[in-house]
Amino acid sequence: MRFLRRSLTGLFLLALTLGLLAYAAATLRSAIDARRADRPKAPPAAERVFSVNVTPIRPQTVTPELTAFGEIRSRRSLELRAEASGRVVYLHSAFEEGGRVAAGEVLLRVDPADATSARDLARADLTQSEADLRDARRRLDLAHDELAATELQAELRQKALGRQKDLRGRGVGTDAAVEEAELTAAAADQAVVSRRQALAQAEIGLETATTSLARARIALGDAERALADTELVAAFSGTLIDVSLVEGGLVAANERVADLIDVSALEAGVRISTAEFSRLLDDKGALRPLPVTVALDVYGSNLTARGVLSRESGAVPEGQVGRLVYARLDDAPGFRPGDFVTLRIEEPALEDVAVLPATALDASNEILVLDAEDRLEAVPVTLLRRQGDRVILRAPGLAGREAVAERSPLLGAGIRVLPLRPGAAAEPEDKTEATVELSPERRAALIAFVETSPALPQEARARIRVQLDQPRVPAQLVERLETRMGG
Repeated sequence: MRFLRRSLTGLFLLALTLGLLAYAAATLRSAIDARRADRPKAPPAAERVFSVNVTPIRPQTVTPELTAFGEIRSRRSLELRAEASGRVVYLHSAFEEGGRVAAGEVLLRVDPADATSARDLARADLTQSEADLRDARRRLDLAHDELAATELQAELRQKALGRQKDLRGRGVGTDAAVEEAELTAAAADQAVVSRRQALAQAEIGLETATTSLARARIALGDAERALADTELVAAFSGTLIDVSLVEGGLVAANERVADLIDVSALEAGVRISTAEFSRLLDDKGALRPLPVTVALDVYGSNLTARGVLSRESGAVPEGQVGRLVYARLDDAPGFRPGDFVTLRIEEPALEDVAVLPATALDASNEILVLDAEDRLEAVPVTLLRRQGDRVILRAPGLAGREAVAERSPLLGAGIRVLPLRPGAAAEPEDKTEATVELSPERRAALIAFVETSPALPQEARARIRVQLDQPRVPAQLVERLETRMGG
């Protein structure tokens, strides 16, 4: 009985515990449901709007500018080579690196003693040949006279023979007289033949003397040219470079002693791509004479010159691409052959095009434009040129609309934006060049560097010196000079 009573009591306690747990779970669930029922509903999410900078699309006529890098060259250059060998006995006073010479001036002279002797001997041979020619002509004249006299004697002998034959026919003459007359006539004919041979020999002698005279004149001409080759004359006015000769030194024939360049006739050669070259051609495929601006950066002070495109290379060298074009410079003071310069070529004008920031165009040549509800719309355009941080586009049908100036990965077609338009009366950026005030020691060091720098042309040195003498000097100029000084 005790076992049964304890078992029933355990079951009752277990049932009571389960009932209490069920009641607690039901109470918790009802509390959670009541809490959820009392919470207000969240409002619907609003559409996200991005702020973007926009720029208007205005069709206009634009003159693109092709920028490339090239090298200054001289249109006229000449290798100076000694035409005769020997010891140099004379050098021009300006025969040195950078020396300026005028056209027709004698630059150097090789010892002319041997060439002068050869010229004098050739002149003496010419005099002898002229005398031989005169003697041959006199001999020919005498041969003509002797032949005429001999022919006259032969005619007389023939007449005497005829008389003897006539006398013998009339019975007055004898056969011996006729035979003697025949022998005499035959001898006269033989004398005529001999005189003709002498005349032929005289004619041959005259021709030989004429040939000898011609040879003597040729030899004299060669000797005079050899004597003239002992002097090297400037073909045009210019500047000497790569000089490798001193007075008193020995020089060999055809040895290169210097180069002569004309620094007043300069051109700039630049290699551009084939696509860029095609834009410089006219309808007939010829290169247009487009204006060119050439700039040389000299310690912050740029040297500039104007010119026009003159010609292009005839072939593409092995291992190269594109085209090599040349621009003839009108007036380029301060420029020298070998300078590395920047060329800006004005291409033919493009009509009805739009100029936008480069950041407005994506890789697929599309721009984002605003519609009437300030939503973005992707529109394909044609890219014509890239000009620094700007692009030139052909966008038909978009005149007057606004394009996104700066694209980002968050922007795309259909997104609503808040356009930010630049104010019409915005203040212009202050483009005044920054200047600094130099201490006397710092100014003196910069002036000394400019005066002793061999890379500076005289014109650039004078221009920089004027800027350094001012109370306040451009900061960019000071920074570049001190960078090259190592400061």
